[in-house]
Order: sequence, then structure tokens, then C-alpha cells
Amino acid sequence: MLFRLMIKTPTSITGWPQTIQFRGWIACRRDGEGPLGLILIGATVDQPGEVAYLAFSAPAPADFPDALEDVRVERIGEASYRIISRSKEWSIEGVAHLHREVGKAFYQAIPPRAVPWPKRLFWQLALRAAANSWLQRLLFRPR
Repeated sequence: MLFRLMIKTPTSITGWPQTIQFRGWIACRRDGEGPLGLILIGATVDQPGEVAYLAFSAPAPADFPDALEDVRVERIGEASYRIISRSKEWSIEGVAHLHREVGKAFYQAIPPRAVPWPKRLFWQLALRAAANSWLQRLLFRPR
């Protein structure tokens, strides 16, 4: 389950900052045939346990590598972004979409479903029967 957010303003309604900082190594995918030219995949500093996908609706720069470390993406205009990694820097013109994996947080907020009583009774009886030595001898006797 992915949550999609379009970055439109310096600080969007949901509180995303103008700068997105990735932590550690991130993967860089190019989508030459589709509408998304570049997708950055990795953990961000603000949500380290979740994978974030930052997709750009623009072609990737020609010299863009397949992986980067400690990347910072800054919004510098209405549809302009600067990607900074160590001493290298790239500019991209296009709309950016930030996706986060929210399945873990979603399912933590929902309590588990209660087991129906007939199923609970069946398993209690089955486990007690399996623990009974007389029944074990009857079921597992050589034929």
C-alpha cells in the first residue's frame, strides 16, 4: 500500500519540507518508456524505518548514476529540483511525487480481528486431543 503526495508548495499541507534528505545508499531507477523519468528509492532521515520513493516526471540527466549515498533533494522553483550527493549536483525540471510505504503504520493502527468462538473451540479440542497419550497411541499405532 503506497501513499502518494504531490509536492506543490514550499511546505505542503501535510507538512513535507522543501528539502528531502535521504540517508545511506539509495537506488536510482530510470524509466525511459514511461511518464516517470527518474525514481529515487531509499530511507529518509525523517522516517528512517520506511522506504520512500521520490519520482520525477522528467527525464533523468545523462550522467546520473544507478546508486547514490546521502542524497539531498531541494526544491528550487515551481517544478525545479536540485539533487545533491557528496560533491556532485544535478538539476531536474519536472513535477516530483513523493511516495511512502504506510502499510506498517496502517496495520498497527487497526486492532486484529477476534477469532470466532467455533474456530477457537475446535483448536482447543484438537490440541488437547493431540496431547492425550491414549489418543496418540490410537492414531499412531502400526497397522
